[in-house]
Amino acid sequence: MSKRTIYLDYAATSPLRPQVRDAMQPFLNASFGNPSSIHIYGREARVAVEVARRRILQTLGTESARLVITGSGSEADNLAVLGFARCHPGGCMIRSSIEHKAVIAATGALQRTGYDVRIASVDGRGVVELSSLAALLPTDGRPALVSVMWANNETGVVQPVSTIADLCRERGAIFHSDAVQALGKVPVEMESAGVDLVALSAHKLGGPKGVGALIIRGAIELEPIVYGGGQESGLRSGTENVAAIAGFAEAINLSAGELIGEASRMKMLRDRLQTELQAAIPEIVVHGAQAPDRLPNLLNFSIPAIDIEATLTSLDLEGICVSSGSACTTGSVAASHVMQAMGLAGDLAANTIRLSLGWGTQEEDIEYVVDVFPRIVRRVREFVT
Repeated sequence: MSKRTIYLDYAATSPLRPQVRDAMQPFLNASFGNPSSIHIYGREARVAVEVARRRILQTLGTESARLVITGSGSEADNLAVLGFARCHPGGCMIRSSIEHKAVIAATGALQRTGYDVRIASVDGRGVVELSSLAALLPTDGRPALVSVMWANNETGVVQPVSTIADLCRERGAIFHSDAVQALGKVPVEMESAGVDLVALSAHKLGGPKGVGALIIRGAIELEPIVYGGGQESGLRSGTENVAAIAGFAEAINLSAGELIGEASRMKMLRDRLQTELQAAIPEIVVHGAQAPDRLPNLLNFSIPAIDIEATLTSLDLEGICVSSGSACTTGSVAASHVMQAMGLAGDLAANTIRLSLGWGTQEEDIEYVVDVFPRIVRRVREFVT
């Protein structure tokens, strides 16, 4: 087994940045209070939470919005979807066919209760078809929520969120976008884009796991999905994870300050990775490359006529950490719903590999991968045949 380890699975999670760890440290030690307590320890914790909240909103340019701290991006998605449906039991829910499993599962649960759920299609590039979305919006004046992710977690395709927001505004619908993958890779400008609800998560950009947020613009009403002591203005009860919240704010601040430079650096590395792998393995089919915009750090491709599980295992043994499609499929290597929604089948849908770069990725990592990867593919094919 190789002693070297190359981590190219930042879309699944990222290592904690040192600055983030430092920001969290005080709240893991001396400042340990519960923000709901009235004594000095509680007051210290409460101030830390509110400072972090304001810092996140200011960094994202959404100072007038509300920020609800959640335990994850998935919980933020659920709060948007289920919170809207509970406020509007006779409403309509429209999602794209390539949403994160959190949105798919939440809307599926609603559909099983008889709620009106509609699904907008995507084209072969992985871009939401605006004509399909427009045709699904209700015309009878019922409340509607549209859920389209800012950037897809498997292909990296960035969706036309501003255009979708314009359409929703014209038709009186609320627009929710899961920006978990987009945050820190492309500008997430909620105000200028006109998005009403945005779900975020810390651990994709060097922050801690177990903390996310739902940002709410305007006077949109939601019902909570977690009840208890009434924290987060009654929308998400439970004692706040102060250390994680402080780390979240630091991670967002760092990524915002580095956005332009890091996006350019990662795109250069990703493009080299794509070009050299395609040159060595000409039959590689890259997904999302024809879309108008794609995250700079993500490369998803299929290799026909190969044992994908053996390939992933061999890569791991060589110290190369990647994934097949989305990490949220719980280790499964079955064809993903995203590939199927894009019209792919067979090997093109099942044999997908996702390589995602991040703050710790270096040029020598790419050099190692482009050297080792083709040899692994040849070895796996020789073994199978």
